[in-house]
Amino acid sequence: MATLEAANHLSVRRRRLRRETTLTFWLMVSPLVLGLLIFTFAPIVWGFLVSLFESRGTVSLKQFVGLANYQEILTDRAYLRSLVFISQFSVFMVPMTYLLSLLLAVLVQNASFLKGFFRTVFFMPTAISYVIAAMIWRMSIFSGLPYGLANMVSWVVFKADPLAWIGTVRPPLHFVVLISVRLWLQVGFYMIIFIAGMQDIPRELYEAAQVDGAQSKWTLFRYITFPLLRNTSIFVVLLNMIHAFQAFAEFYNILGTTWTGGALLSLARPPLVYLYQIAMGQQYYGRGTAGAFVLSALMIIATLIQSRLTGGMGREA
Repeated sequence: MATLEAANHLSVRRRRLRRETTLTFWLMVSPLVLGLLIFTFAPIVWGFLVSLFESRGTVSLKQFVGLANYQEILTDRAYLRSLVFISQFSVFMVPMTYLLSLLLAVLVQNASFLKGFFRTVFFMPTAISYVIAAMIWRMSIFSGLPYGLANMVSWVVFKADPLAWIGTVRPPLHFVVLISVRLWLQVGFYMIIFIAGMQDIPRELYEAAQVDGAQSKWTLFRYITFPLLRNTSIFVVLLNMIHAFQAFAEFYNILGTTWTGGALLSLARPPLVYLYQIAMGQQYYGRGTAGAFVLSALMIIATLIQSRLTGGMGREA
């Protein structure tokens, strides 16, 4: 009888503990869930509804047009040119960012002193806003004036005359400005990801390879570090490609300048800038949101294809 009462008491305690654990779980995650529902999923659903309505000059759902906005945006030559441009930009930008961040990670990880200092210094640009960095690049470093940093360096080193870095179309020097600011902002972030991947590699593998005669750092990197960074590399490439397709702030704030009248944006205009001009400039919200969903779909398809080609993550080479 006593054993039965003890078992019932233990069962009651377990149920009570389970209820308390469940309640604690929902109390902890409810702010995050509510934040996602209110600030992420609700805007996505509303944006999709707006893309199915005329929504010109207002975001109200009055005149239903179905897929007409999608048809218009997919036949818009300017939007299609922006997709081609961002694809070409990604083909150039993603490998460069990958190689520089990997090189920087290897150099910092193998530094004999001040590793923490170098990690902090190279990671700090990640905390800076794209808008602020773009304004510094436009108004100070590549201002085109004789006292701009880039022109001062070119004069000291090459005795070259001042260049209008942003306003020069042939050759397209504005790409130097765009690429340099993007690399400065992103390389440090991906460097930290690569360093984290390197630290996850067991040290015993390097010790065994050195016992077998692999003494050079290049040999260790080629046959141990780089192959075991496969999952990290796939993640970095996918994330970098998504960031490239989401390019907006540096293009808009560097090329959309007052002294060029924003004319350079027609030569180097990513999709988000064009959609911003449609939605906020022309107040054609339905067409702008339709273009945003088309871009999102293309990004998802490109990510799935690239993940398929690379074999996906979750296993080592």
